[in-house]
Amino acid sequence: MDPTQKQLDYLADSIGRLEDSMIDPRSFGRLEAEVQSLQSEVADLRADVKTLLELANKSKGGFWIGMAIASGVGGVVTFIADKVLMR
Repeated sequence: MDPTQKQLDYLADSIGRLEDSMIDPRSFGRLEAEVQSLQSEVADLRADVKTLLELANKSKGGFWIGMAIASGVGGVVTFIADKVLMR
């Protein structure tokens, strides 16, 4: 076989492998659009989580006030029941 033909066959094979390994611009564009979409969704989720955290922090005080009221009422009821029923 002619050395020039061998080189041409080698180059053709190398070019074929190179074309197979190249990134398709359309696929890359789709992936880039998906990444941008996911980034905006993550930003929205981050804002939602911050809002939920603020609500949770606001409700902590109300929870403890409710527990104090329930404990006080329970203590009064127990005291009255003890005085009335234990006579």
